[in-house]
Amino acid sequence: MLPELTSRLPTRRPPISPQRIVLILPCCIGDVVLATATLKALRRGYPNAHIVWAVGSWSKAAIENHDLLDAVLDTGAEALPVRSPSGFIRFVRQLRAGQFDLAVSLVRSPLMSLAVLLSGIPFRAGLDSAGRGFGYNLRAPIDPNARRNEADLYLDVARVLGLSVDDCKANVPVREADVMAVRERMEALGITRYLVINPAGGSNPGMVMDVKRWPAANFAELGNRLSKRLEAKIVLLGGPKDGHLLEAVQGGLTGPAVTFAGVLSFPEIGALAREAVVYIGNDTGLTHYAAAAGARTVMILGPSDPVRYAPFTSNSVALWKPAEVHARGVAAGAPTGWDWARDGISVDEVEARVMAFLGMC
Repeated sequence: MLPELTSRLPTRRPPISPQRIVLILPCCIGDVVLATATLKALRRGYPNAHIVWAVGSWSKAAIENHDLLDAVLDTGAEALPVRSPSGFIRFVRQLRAGQFDLAVSLVRSPLMSLAVLLSGIPFRAGLDSAGRGFGYNLRAPIDPNARRNEADLYLDVARVLGLSVDDCKANVPVREADVMAVRERMEALGITRYLVINPAGGSNPGMVMDVKRWPAANFAELGNRLSKRLEAKIVLLGGPKDGHLLEAVQGGLTGPAVTFAGVLSFPEIGALAREAVVYIGNDTGLTHYAAAAGARTVMILGPSDPVRYAPFTSNSVALWKPAEVHARGVAAGAPTGWDWARDGISVDEVEARVMAFLGMC
């Protein structure tokens, strides 16, 4: 019934020159990074507009210093800030206070659609999945079961606005000051050539799916092989709660590794990854961030579809052993019975693919 009702609601022509734009995607880091392709389309289409990103506290640090943004609007700790009645009212008030004339929502929730409608923003562009975009008057219809990269799906909203999406890829700026800071840090450790391994991921305010992590023993074995072949030191990277994962990898290494667990800022992580010979990680926000920063990035996927979740950049590769995954993607939750040894990609295959990706096979 909802799709039929939504299809009958009025639409309007895209704005010609909006002055204040709010881009809405609160969570999580990987999705936010993928949505920077849409940010690029918006900035290029509306170069003089004041663009604000409504983003959650968990993901804010990933984009708050983006050079295509003017400001961020902190929506709080919840993955979906409109889920509770109090959060819903707070968010509507935030939108009203911003005096925006264009909202660009990349959220599929009907609650978000309603909140944007009640904000009074005159131009409301957003995704319409199965009629849930009823609150938007510029709707981008999407099929929730279609296998498309999330970033390209987000770009449908820019397309509805009549904007060019040519060359719009995921992107985060890397500033020279951060590059120099990372170089100084690594030189102080006596390291000039290194590869980055991030064994973490699968946990954020919107979902816990630890099964997405390639086994620590696999990362360790891969690190041993690549360190020798690439003549590079190993840097283990993770968040403040990932120390046990880094220790597990370190325990399988034949030599010492440098470990950064929650001590680097996002800009420094981008610089560290871009300066590396290669960055290797799971399907997680930091891997998307590394790719968007320009790093040579390898993403290892298991129970998540690379067609949907691979980095949206030209300097990355997604490695996956074809497996049966849910048509709705990770939104359907963790698969039952997943076994990396049986179902996942092997160390041998990853090693060969990494070397080929680097042009060194």
